[in-house]
Amino acid sequence: MLSKLRQRAKDERGFTLIELLVVILIIGILAAIAIPSFLNQKGKASDAGAKELAHTAQVAEETCATDNNGNYSPNCTTSTNLSTNYEQTIQIGSGNNNAFLASASGVTVPGVGQTAGSNSYTVTATSTNGDTFSITRTAGGTVSRTCTTAAGNVATGCPAGNSW
Repeated sequence: MLSKLRQRAKDERGFTLIELLVVILIIGILAAIAIPSFLNQKGKASDAGAKELAHTAQVAEETCATDNNGNYSPNCTTSTNLSTNYEQTIQIGSGNNNAFLASASGVTVPGVGQTAGSNSYTVTATSTNGDTFSITRTAGGTVSRTCTTAAGNVATGCPAGNSW
């Protein structure tokens, strides 16, 4: 039995240099394919945070208007007022590597018996990579969502049509 073990140990050899190089090449190719995909996910996550923040600000705008008899202006059109009085989780300044609410403002759309900006608003959130996401409500009640990719960025959460 001992001679069989010695014979088996003698017959076993390691991998050749060519075999090792082929394995390393395959691993390198797989890494070259996967790494850019993973890096792109960070930008998507950053943009998703800004989209969520814009939606949170939109809900705060609607809550504020409810408290003011359906009027969005002037109480509801400042980032500070929304953050202080309606939704304390809204971050209004850049920092802590989080998305922040860049602006909340009334949109001037005067009409019959309507003061400028009273029935409309725009909220804009900025992601940590500089992309901006806006939600606009017109006086007619139409809501639109637009985005702008920061210069030099790859469009991750902002589709080609700039509408999310």
